[in-house]
This record gives sequence, C-alpha cells and structure tokens, in this order.
Amino acid sequence: MIELYTHNTPNGHKISICLEELEIPYTVKHINVYEGEQFQEEFVALNPNAKVPVIVDRETGQTVFESCAILLYLADKTERLVPQSTQGRWEAIQWLFFQAASIGPMFGQRAHFALFAPEKIPYAIERYTKETERLSGVLEQRLKQQKYLCGDEYSIVDIAHWGWVYTAKRMGFGFDQFSSLIAWHDQIAERPAVQKGIQVPGPLPF
Repeated sequence: MIELYTHNTPNGHKISICLEELEIPYTVKHINVYEGEQFQEEFVALNPNAKVPVIVDRETGQTVFESCAILLYLADKTERLVPQSTQGRWEAIQWLFFQAASIGPMFGQRAHFALFAPEKIPYAIERYTKETERLSGVLEQRLKQQKYLCGDEYSIVDIAHWGWVYTAKRMGFGFDQFSSLIAWHDQIAERPAVQKGIQVPGPLPF
C-alpha cells in the first residue's frame, strides 16, 4: 500500500496518474497547500522542502519526495513504464530531469507572472512566455519523430510532462503551433488511468 500526500497540482497529478496506470493500491492524504498544511511539522518530517507530492511505501518503509523521483521509484518497483535497457533508462532519466529543471519551473513562472501575480510585469511575462514556447518547441520536435517522448512506448517521462501541458492548456497557454505536442496530449488524455488520476485529490481549480 502506498500513502500519497498530494494536492491537485501538476506534480501531484503525475503521481496519482502513475499509480492508476500501475494499478498499485494507494490511499490519499490531501495536503491543502492553500491553507499552508505543507508547513505542518508532521509533513515537513516527510519532505524538508515542504512540497507535495510525497509517497510513503508501507511495504518497504521508503519515503520519497520530488515528483520525478517518485515516478522513477514506482517504475523501478514494478519494472513498468520505464525502459529496462541501460541506454533506454538513461534516456528516460535525462528527459525526467528536463521536465523537472525546465518544463515545470518555466511553465510555473509564466503562470505566476501572467495570471496570479498582483502586479503585471511585462518583462517577466514576455520572458517566461518566450521560454515556455521555446521549451514546447523542444517537445514538438521530439514528438514529430516518435509517438512518445522515449520512443514507441508510453512511460513515466510522458506522465511527467503531460501534467504540465494539461495544466498549461487549462490556463490558456497557446499551443496551436505545436501540432505534434497537442496530438500527444490529446491521445494521453483519453487513457482511463489519466482520467482517474487527474481527479485526485480533486480536479484543477480552473
């Protein structure tokens, strides 16, 4: 049994989608980040950085934070949704780092400055809009060449990126020029596990 500490965020939805895909039994502990529950002592003991998601694997006693690390842990635990060859595994790890270091932070900064910041700063909005469009172009070129981000097989790399593209589309980011990226997004959106996972612990609030 996996305990999932989460909120309805792109990173949180990565893990619930993965758990649904792998059909691993799990329970959900909702950490309401809007009310600051992530800063409570018992949660900080699980993740010193006070961020969701976190999992606790009651079978092994292992606690894991950082969403891409959790994805890799679950894939390794089940030997599914990650390439098993050394070359394929390192390709997947590289793209997981790309999502964690670039897609998530840059998409998040664009959303913050364009939609949520109390002061609209044109320079910041332009900077992060251009960067998210550049990064979307990287994914577009990749998906022009192959069905999924690591080849012909759906993997945790797709799950990691999909949550952010899904959220960005809901926020109104423009993706019209990225036809391969949108086709990939729409195909994954039809998966039953994805449709279930994005409802945990609740749908996006927009």
